[in-house]
Amino acid sequence: MSESGKGSWGAAIGGGIVGAVLTAGALLLAGPSLFGQKMVRDALLSNPEMIIEAGDALRDRQFAQTLAPIRASLETPFHSSWKGAAKPEVTLTYFFDYACGYCRQSNPDIERLLAEDKGLRVIYRELPILGPESVEAARVSLAASKAGKFVQYHDALYAAGRPGPDTIAVAARAAGVSAQPVGDPAQEAELRANMGLAGQLGATGTPLFVVGDRVINSAVGYEELKKAVAAARKG
Repeated sequence: MSESGKGSWGAAIGGGIVGAVLTAGALLLAGPSLFGQKMVRDALLSNPEMIIEAGDALRDRQFAQTLAPIRASLETPFHSSWKGAAKPEVTLTYFFDYACGYCRQSNPDIERLLAEDKGLRVIYRELPILGPESVEAARVSLAASKAGKFVQYHDALYAAGRPGPDTIAVAARAAGVSAQPVGDPAQEAELRANMGLAGQLGATGTPLFVVGDRVINSAVGYEELKKAVAAARKG
């Protein structure tokens, strides 16, 4: 991970916490003259989510600054590495590793969102960080993507199980590509670019989701992803 990526991530989290504290502090300081001290204190005690929401809003504004110059790179797929709307209302970029258990856990959530939301597009970005079989699965996936067969390979490999020689071969056959593709500079460049983008976003692992101004680096589940998509749609 790059130092700039760590800095962006730390600034976003730190800024969110500081913003939340400042928001609460401002309410408590202004409260006695505007609303009465007890009313403000009771409001904060009864609705602690106000502090969390203030921190989330500030975090998203700070991530927006990081995302703006790289958004086109994030939302431009490598060949056919995408699912959903051809002309999307909302784009969700998903960094994943075929060997990642949390990515496997997230896969049905993404499929459900795509089935329900016809304006959603998901861009799949290979981030093979869990060993040689992750890298091999990603390389074959990119070969399938270049052949216009990403979806066939992706779905077949998830159906077959954890990536390994046998499951990669099964998925490659389903996509009609070689299970041992020749070296392709474009594929290697894509993997390096994805590592760089993930570093700029402060990734600590997979899955990593980017939608609107939200950067989510965990398997948060269907409901949270749906909320993030809805927020991105509102702008």
